[in-house]
Amino acid sequence: MADPTQNAPAETEGTNLSAQTLHQADHLNPTRPAGCNAALVLADGAVFWGRGAGAVGIALGEVCFNTGLTGYQETLSDPSYAGQIITFTFPHIGNVGANFEDVETDKPAVRGCVLRADITDPANYRAASGLDEWLKANELVAISGVDTRRLTRRIRDGGAPNGVIIHLPADEVEDPDNEGGIDTEALVTMAANWPSLEGADLAKEVSCQEIYEWHETEWDLESGYGLLNDPKRHVVAVDFGAKKNILRCLANTGCRVTVVPAVTTAEDILSLKPDGVFLSNGPGDPAATGVYAVPMIQAIVESGTPLFGICLGHQLLSIALGAKTHKMHMGHRGANHPVKDLESGKVEITSQNHGFVVDRDTLPDGVIETHTSLFDGSLEGIRLDGKPVFSVQHHPEASPGPMDSHYLFDRFVALMEG
Repeated sequence: MADPTQNAPAETEGTNLSAQTLHQADHLNPTRPAGCNAALVLADGAVFWGRGAGAVGIALGEVCFNTGLTGYQETLSDPSYAGQIITFTFPHIGNVGANFEDVETDKPAVRGCVLRADITDPANYRAASGLDEWLKANELVAISGVDTRRLTRRIRDGGAPNGVIIHLPADEVEDPDNEGGIDTEALVTMAANWPSLEGADLAKEVSCQEIYEWHETEWDLESGYGLLNDPKRHVVAVDFGAKKNILRCLANTGCRVTVVPAVTTAEDILSLKPDGVFLSNGPGDPAATGVYAVPMIQAIVESGTPLFGICLGHQLLSIALGAKTHKMHMGHRGANHPVKDLESGKVEITSQNHGFVVDRDTLPDGVIETHTSLFDGSLEGIRLDGKPVFSVQHHPEASPGPMDSHYLFDRFVALMEG
């Protein structure tokens, strides 16, 4: 297995924290070093001290890591991160600022983020604000000054733990006795008692609540986002936590897109007379979401309507066809994951964000594996023999390769035309 932390940075200079803070202990350390107004506390008692960023407050969730070098605003606004705290392995997060175009949802569902270096002023012509300002506007708690390389190795070796970020108000920063400040023992208990993502249905929390139409197409350097004026096909996209750019990619192929809530029935979907049905990405345990999604998917498959799923949609389709899923040790989250298309022999550089995986040993007859991860050999794609049905685990709408997997949208269109 290739090391998914291979892009984790070496230690860097230039922060204001002392060596005592940067060399953080693995055991519970209740003493807050001078200049620290924030901490990341794990359920096993580990404390990582640092400086607060973004909103003041407390963020509780599962701590994971992302190895992407770019695209931090898209990552932070991806609904698939609901219930999670993101550790960025790349040290300089925030350099290009934030804008109003690179968001994947209007209300981010991520709990918070962990950074190595302080957020700097933006240095990009597209920036409308700094990242710190964007975090505050979206009420996201963050911490900087953390040894993210050490934390990432901890997650790699021990799995994704529950954790808490606490960011104190400015008037408590200089409290040397920690009175009324950060109670690390209480935070350990809070993290330990937080429920696991295993068994959690989070799709309902991030899904749209009403049906709506989508017409925006992909972004262009000169003109920004376009508008679909002459649709040739109609796709119903089931929103389990859909990213905006997925909908843009569908519209870019000439598809009028109708987005429906995660709990929509097959009868209601088919009544919209779609040429194809799309199952989106999303957060949480696919087995829990499958309680209401699987019957819908099975009925769509039986109808003969072309069906395409990604990420959570891929997992839900696999369950509907008779396979099983399980929680991964640490998950796949980054923009440098090589995936092999077993039918063409080509290797794609993909963007990934998932903590659950389909167990290939449970695939029933007639369900064919089409893609595999070259990191760890896990299942990355399937198709149903004799039916216009397929799915992939990765995100073909993202551009890490930069567009290695965009052909999958064309494949979906070809099935609808066929």
